[in-house]
Amino acid sequence: MNTASHIIQLAKKIKLLALDVDGVMTDGQLYFAEGGVESKAFNILDGHGIKMLQSTGVNVAIVTGRTSEMVTMRANNLGIKNLLQGREDKLTAIKEIISDLNLQLNQVAYIGDDLPDLAAIRQVGLGITVPNAYPLVKQHAKYITHAKGGHGAVREVCDMIMSAQNTLEALLQTYT
Repeated sequence: MNTASHIIQLAKKIKLLALDVDGVMTDGQLYFAEGGVESKAFNILDGHGIKMLQSTGVNVAIVTGRTSEMVTMRANNLGIKNLLQGREDKLTAIKEIISDLNLQLNQVAYIGDDLPDLAAIRQVGLGITVPNAYPLVKQHAKYITHAKGGHGAVREVCDMIMSAQNTLEALLQTYT
Protein backbone atom coordinates (compact mmCIF):
# COMPACT_ATOMS: atom_id res chain seq x y z
CA MET A 1 0.00 0.00 0.00
CA ASN A 2 1.27 3.44 -0.91
CA THR A 3 0.75 5.76 2.04
CA ALA A 4 0.81 9.53 1.79
CA SER A 5 4.20 9.63 3.52
CA HIS A 6 5.58 7.04 1.07
CA ILE A 7 4.39 9.15 -1.90
CA ILE A 8 5.99 12.25 -0.38
CA GLN A 9 9.31 10.39 -0.01
CA LEU A 10 9.17 9.36 -3.66
CA ALA A 11 8.21 12.90 -4.75
CA LYS A 12 11.24 14.37 -2.95
CA LYS A 13 13.53 12.58 -5.45
CA ILE A 14 11.79 13.76 -8.63
CA LYS A 15 13.94 15.67 -11.14
CA LEU A 16 11.74 15.03 -14.20
CA LEU A 17 7.96 15.07 -14.57
CA ALA A 18 6.96 13.35 -17.82
CA LEU A 19 3.42 13.78 -19.11
CA ASP A 20 1.16 11.97 -21.53
CA VAL A 21 -1.20 14.35 -23.34
CA ASP A 22 -4.62 12.88 -24.19
CA GLY A 23 -6.41 12.02 -20.96
CA VAL A 24 -3.76 13.71 -18.78
CA MET A 25 -3.08 17.22 -20.07
CA THR A 26 -6.49 17.13 -21.78
CA ASP A 27 -9.77 15.46 -20.88
CA GLY A 28 -9.10 12.77 -23.48
CA GLN A 29 -11.67 14.03 -25.94
CA LEU A 30 -10.62 14.67 -29.53
CA TYR A 31 -12.59 17.33 -31.36
CA PHE A 32 -12.71 17.37 -35.16
CA ALA A 33 -14.18 20.23 -37.15
CA GLU A 34 -15.46 19.86 -40.67
CA GLY A 35 -12.48 19.30 -42.93
CA GLY A 36 -10.70 17.22 -40.30
CA VAL A 37 -9.23 20.04 -38.25
CA GLU A 38 -8.47 18.68 -34.76
CA SER A 39 -8.61 20.70 -31.55
CA LYS A 40 -7.80 20.03 -27.90
CA ALA A 41 -8.46 21.94 -24.69
CA PHE A 42 -5.63 22.38 -22.16
CA ASN A 43 -6.14 23.41 -18.53
CA ILE A 44 -4.65 26.79 -17.63
CA LEU A 45 -4.05 25.74 -14.00
CA ASP A 46 -2.00 22.78 -15.21
CA GLY A 47 0.05 25.12 -17.39
CA HIS A 48 0.87 27.47 -14.55
CA GLY A 49 1.77 24.51 -12.32
CA ILE A 50 4.19 23.28 -14.99
CA LYS A 51 5.82 26.71 -15.20
CA MET A 52 6.13 26.88 -11.41
CA LEU A 53 7.62 23.39 -11.20
CA GLN A 54 10.16 24.17 -13.91
CA SER A 55 11.18 27.32 -12.03
CA THR A 56 12.23 25.10 -9.11
CA GLY A 57 14.66 23.17 -11.32
CA VAL A 58 12.46 20.14 -12.04
CA ASN A 59 12.43 19.29 -15.76
CA VAL A 60 9.15 18.61 -17.54
CA ALA A 61 8.71 16.45 -20.63
CA ILE A 62 5.79 15.52 -22.85
CA VAL A 63 5.71 11.99 -24.24
CA THR A 64 2.71 11.23 -26.43
CA GLY A 65 1.66 8.55 -28.89
CA ARG A 66 -0.03 11.01 -31.20
CA THR A 67 1.49 13.89 -33.16
CA SER A 68 -0.19 17.26 -33.04
CA GLU A 69 0.83 20.82 -33.85
CA MET A 70 -1.32 21.93 -30.91
CA VAL A 71 0.87 19.92 -28.54
CA THR A 72 3.98 21.52 -30.05
CA MET A 73 2.42 24.95 -29.52
CA ARG A 74 1.48 24.11 -25.91
CA ALA A 75 4.98 22.79 -25.14
CA ASN A 76 6.50 25.96 -26.61
CA ASN A 77 4.12 28.17 -24.61
CA LEU A 78 5.16 26.40 -21.40
CA GLY A 79 8.88 26.29 -22.15
CA ILE A 80 8.94 22.48 -22.29
CA LYS A 81 12.05 21.49 -24.23
CA ASN A 82 11.64 17.71 -24.03
CA LEU A 83 8.78 16.89 -26.40
CA LEU A 84 8.53 13.44 -27.94
CA GLN A 85 5.48 12.89 -30.16
CA GLY A 86 4.39 9.79 -32.06
CA ARG A 87 5.93 7.59 -29.37
CA GLU A 88 3.79 4.63 -28.28
CA ASP A 89 6.67 3.13 -26.27
CA LYS A 90 6.64 5.68 -23.48
CA LEU A 91 9.25 3.91 -21.34
CA THR A 92 11.84 3.91 -24.14
CA ALA A 93 11.14 7.59 -24.80
CA ILE A 94 11.59 8.43 -21.11
CA LYS A 95 14.85 6.48 -21.02
CA GLU A 96 16.10 8.59 -23.94
CA ILE A 97 15.23 11.80 -22.08
CA ILE A 98 16.85 10.75 -18.81
CA SER A 99 19.97 9.66 -20.65
CA ASP A 100 20.27 13.20 -22.08
CA LEU A 101 19.58 14.73 -18.64
CA ASN A 102 21.87 12.30 -16.77
CA LEU A 103 19.03 11.11 -14.51
CA GLN A 104 17.85 7.74 -13.25
CA LEU A 105 14.35 6.21 -13.55
CA ASN A 106 13.77 6.64 -9.80
CA GLN A 107 14.05 10.43 -10.33
CA VAL A 108 11.12 10.43 -12.77
CA ALA A 109 7.42 10.93 -12.15
CA TYR A 110 5.21 9.96 -15.08
CA ILE A 111 1.50 10.63 -15.50
CA GLY A 112 -0.37 8.43 -17.97
CA ASP A 113 -3.85 7.02 -18.30
CA ASP A 114 -3.94 4.09 -20.74
CA LEU A 115 -2.17 0.88 -21.68
CA PRO A 116 0.68 2.49 -23.69
CA ASP A 117 1.60 4.25 -20.42
CA LEU A 118 1.66 1.13 -18.25
CA ALA A 119 5.33 0.12 -18.60
CA ALA A 120 6.47 3.65 -17.78
CA ILE A 121 4.11 3.93 -14.81
CA ARG A 122 5.43 0.65 -13.44
CA GLN A 123 9.13 1.45 -13.80
CA VAL A 124 9.61 5.13 -12.98
CA GLY A 125 10.15 6.32 -9.43
CA LEU A 126 6.63 7.72 -9.13
CA GLY A 127 4.05 6.28 -11.53
CA ILE A 128 0.88 8.37 -11.50
CA THR A 129 -2.51 8.14 -13.16
CA VAL A 130 -5.86 9.93 -13.13
CA PRO A 131 -9.18 8.68 -11.72
CA ASN A 132 -10.67 8.19 -15.20
CA ALA A 133 -7.74 5.98 -16.33
CA TYR A 134 -7.99 2.43 -17.64
CA PRO A 135 -8.46 0.06 -14.65
CA LEU A 136 -5.22 -1.91 -15.16
CA VAL A 137 -3.24 1.34 -15.21
CA LYS A 138 -4.87 2.40 -11.92
CA GLN A 139 -3.87 -0.95 -10.37
CA HIS A 140 -0.18 -0.29 -11.07
CA ALA A 141 0.06 3.44 -10.34
CA LYS A 142 1.62 4.48 -7.04
CA TYR A 143 -0.60 7.56 -6.95
CA ILE A 144 -4.01 8.38 -8.45
CA THR A 145 -4.82 12.07 -8.63
CA HIS A 146 -8.04 13.44 -7.20
CA ALA A 147 -8.58 15.64 -10.26
CA LYS A 148 -9.38 14.11 -13.63
CA GLY A 149 -7.14 14.47 -16.65
CA GLY A 150 -7.54 17.89 -18.25
CA HIS A 151 -9.18 19.19 -15.07
CA GLY A 152 -6.21 20.02 -12.84
CA ALA A 153 -4.53 16.61 -12.43
CA VAL A 154 -1.18 17.92 -13.66
CA ARG A 155 -1.36 20.94 -11.31
CA GLU A 156 -2.14 18.60 -8.43
CA VAL A 157 1.01 16.61 -9.15
CA CYS A 158 3.16 19.72 -9.67
CA ASP A 159 1.99 21.09 -6.32
CA MET A 160 2.59 17.72 -4.64
CA ILE A 161 6.17 17.52 -5.95
CA MET A 162 6.94 21.12 -4.99
CA SER A 163 5.41 20.60 -1.54
CA ALA A 164 7.48 17.44 -0.98
CA GLN A 165 10.62 19.29 -2.10
CA ASN A 166 9.83 22.30 0.13
CA THR A 167 9.69 24.74 -2.80
CA LEU A 168 5.94 25.41 -3.00
CA GLU A 169 5.53 27.81 -0.07
CA ALA A 170 8.30 30.14 -1.25
CA LEU A 171 6.73 30.27 -4.73
CA LEU A 172 3.29 30.98 -3.30
CA GLN A 173 4.72 33.85 -1.26
CA THR A 174 5.74 35.60 -4.48
CA TYR A 175 2.01 35.98 -5.31
CA THR A 176 0.94 37.58 -2.03
